[in-house]
Amino acid sequence: MLREAAGLPVSRFTVLAGIPERTYRRRLARLRAGDPPKGPWPAPVVDRIEELAAKYAQEWPAWGYRKIGALMRADGHQVTNSSVQRALRRRGLLLPQGFRADRKSWAALRRRVFHDPPTERNRVWQTDFSEFETAHGGIWRISAVIDYVTKYCLAITVTPTSRGRDAVRCIRLAVEEATRILNLADLRLDRGEMDVLDAEDNIIGRTPAPIAIVSDNGPCYRGKDFQTLFAGHDPLLRHIRTRIKAPQTNGVIERFFETLKYEHLFRGYIGDGDALDMEAHHFRIIYNTIRPHQAIQDRTPQQAYLNPITQENPPIS
Repeated sequence: MLREAAGLPVSRFTVLAGIPERTYRRRLARLRAGDPPKGPWPAPVVDRIEELAAKYAQEWPAWGYRKIGALMRADGHQVTNSSVQRALRRRGLLLPQGFRADRKSWAALRRRVFHDPPTERNRVWQTDFSEFETAHGGIWRISAVIDYVTKYCLAITVTPTSRGRDAVRCIRLAVEEATRILNLADLRLDRGEMDVLDAEDNIIGRTPAPIAIVSDNGPCYRGKDFQTLFAGHDPLLRHIRTRIKAPQTNGVIERFFETLKYEHLFRGYIGDGDALDMEAHHFRIIYNTIRPHQAIQDRTPQQAYLNPITQENPPIS
């Protein structure tokens, strides 16, 4: 035996081998008694789904086993997250532990932003710009608008600048998309209500609430061009700027940009602005219609946006 050849006592050998002494003695007793070793135990469920799970993981290499499992269930396969995890571990397809782990801490900070978080679509939208440097076309600015509750990406644009008019164009595209996908004549028909207070902060009534557009304090969001979105006697939108040096306040859109880059843009070759625009819009389709989200019960943003979860309409999975 290795221990006897090394001349080590059991207590010292088990420490070096990294196993408990009781486990070593139990296994040694089974070996001396001629009993067969334990395991590996049969895993018929994992055997059945291993090849299929590997196919999904190879198609979506940036996704963890939970998203792979959610996508498989959405496609009609009866699988659990733990079975998918074991199947991918066999093939060496699991993402390393800690991959994008900073997202959990950001999510915790994001939940503390609102005293009374919105629970319905079209109550709060978040918008921002993010830079991306192409191989030969210089640096471009990506702007997007995300619905806070459903995570639906309403609009995405790629422009050489991040001026007020660029931000206005993205917001207007988002309004057009929301109106189109909900089949409404006017998006005001889907907005919520807010309390009307008197001078002593007593509630004296209710009034339609404009959709809150949350942005950071960038110059494009402080200028006159952007403020034109909130003019009129019955504005559809209202503007809320986040606290300075508090990016987690706008965490949903920040996380969207991270997902866009780490799961899509950084994995390919982006030559110029036209290629970036094409890939950004391609990812928006994947993000909205294919990629499941744990925050919305493993549904896609499009499903959550069109079919809000209620007691009469529970989540499918």
